[in-house]
Amino acid sequence: MPDLNLLALDEEGLKVISAHAQDAIIRVADMGFAKSDNRFALIMNRFAWEEEKPHSKGIRRRSAMHFDHVKGVKSTGIDINAREGILNLLMIGFEEESAPEGIVTLSFAGGGTVELKVECLELRLSDLGASWAAKSTPSHKISD
Repeated sequence: MPDLNLLALDEEGLKVISAHAQDAIIRVADMGFAKSDNRFALIMNRFAWEEEKPHSKGIRRRSAMHFDHVKGVKSTGIDINAREGILNLLMIGFEEESAPEGIVTLSFAGGGTVELKVECLELRLSDLGASWAAKSTPSHKISD
C-alpha cells in the first residue's frame, strides 16, 4: 500500500486523519511546538488500519503529523519532562470557538490531552516510508 499523505482543512478531513492516527504510539520527546513557525509537530508509530491483515496482527508505519496556524499549546495529564514517556493517541477532535478559530484536542489513553489553540484548522499526516509488523492489533473495551 502506498504511503499516506493526507491534508485536513475542515472537520471532515480531521475525522479522516483522526481515524488513521488512532492507536499511534508517540514518545513525549517526539512532540513539539515551534512557536516562531506557529506549528505543532509530532512523529509517531501509526497502526495502519487501512492495511489488510488476513493472517497477521497488522503493521505500524513511521509517520509525521503537523498542525499549522497554532497560537498556543496546553497539555493536561502528561509529564512533558518525561521525554521517554510513551503516549497512545486515541483521537483528535476540534471545537470551533470563533470561526475559523478553535481548539484541536489530541486525546491519549489514560486521560492525557494536548490542546492546540489554532487560527484555523490545517493539519497534515504523512507516512515516512518505514513500516514493520505490529506486535499486536490494538483493541479497546467498549463501555456502556
